[in-house]
Amino acid sequence: MTHDLSNRPADKRAGLARWLSGRDCTDCWKSARDGDAASKEEWLAAKRAEEQQAAKEWAEQFAMPPLEGPERALEWGERSRHKLATAAYTALVTEGTWDDADWAELESKVRAVTRAGWWIDQRDAEGADLPELLDAATDDDRGTENPFR
Repeated sequence: MTHDLSNRPADKRAGLARWLSGRDCTDCWKSARDGDAASKEEWLAAKRAEEQQAAKEWAEQFAMPPLEGPERALEWGERSRHKLATAAYTALVTEGTWDDADWAELESKVRAVTRAGWWIDQRDAEGADLPELLDAATDDDRGTENPFR
């Protein structure tokens, strides 16, 4: 791209010309930026699909109930539940002092919380904090067998 430097003072032209020579033109920069955004979106979509599949397989393997909430929150909630529960297992059982009985008790509490929004709200929590978080969950966060609740 050609730049008109005639409106610059003579002692500023060389520096600006040098700076411009190391930059993409506006059109090239926009094209590269838009291309990067598309590739980031593709990468993110692939990563989410992979995480969703892992969460689905985990939920089936450990008989986790489906989550409740708005349609758009369900998959995010499932991924958040999977991530936090597996982090908790690592922190408390694999690296910690919990045994299978301790974990089975916590796992039943994990099953009881079926509100997708609750899991989304806890998405940045540490795995070791899951027992305390589950104890703080309210009745509104827990599912019920009673359809007239």
